[in-house]
This record gives sequence, C-alpha cells and structure tokens, in this order.
Amino acid sequence: MYQVYKESDFSGAHHLRDYYGKCENIHGHNWKVRVYVTANELDSSGMVVDFVELKKVLEEEINRFDHQDINKTAPFDKINPTSENLAKYFFDQVSNRINNERVRVSKVMVWETEHSCAVYGE
Repeated sequence: MYQVYKESDFSGAHHLRDYYGKCENIHGHNWKVRVYVTANELDSSGMVVDFVELKKVLEEEINRFDHQDINKTAPFDKINPTSENLAKYFFDQVSNRINNERVRVSKVMVWETEHSCAVYGE
C-alpha cells in the first residue's frame, strides 16, 4: 500500500466546555493538521493523490477556523473543540471530498502544541 501525507497549520482560539482547569478559559494555539492518504495502486501519473489537490482541500477546510474562535464555528458551536474532535472533523471532511474507489484518507493528526497530538483514523 502507498501512503502520502500533507500538512498545514492555522491559528485559532478555543475553550473547553465541561472542563475544570486552565483550558476552560479561552486561549489560542498554532494548530497543525496532517492528513494521510492511502492507495493500493497509483494513478496513471504514478501518484496516490496530487499534492496540489490535497493541499487545496485541506486548506479550504482549515481556513474556516483560521484566526477564529473555534467555539463559535460550526460544528464546534455544539461539539467540544478538543484536538480529538478536530481530528475526526478533518478526517470526515477531507474523506468526503477525496475518497474514491482507489484513494482514501487513512488518518488525521492534529497538534495543538508541539508536544500534544490527537489522531483519528480507520
């Protein structure tokens, strides 16, 4: 199986609901998002997916949150904006846009700090 990934980042604020500690207060992160895509076979150009297309899809999804209060941006106006929930959100959104019979998103990693990362995948 072939696997590639694309990474991008954004700055955004959030606060955690039903949490008691520093993170219940609004604070910001420089988030990093990495999307892994797999395929059993390469396309006619010898690629899993064109990095240009993967970058476009990923950046369109993360731009919704860039320099925003994530808690005020759907679906996180109702769902707690944890790294875990963000990883699942990006997994679902990018999968809906690029998965086909040959290619699929296998996992998404979301860092809220250099040392703290959540992973969601198959």
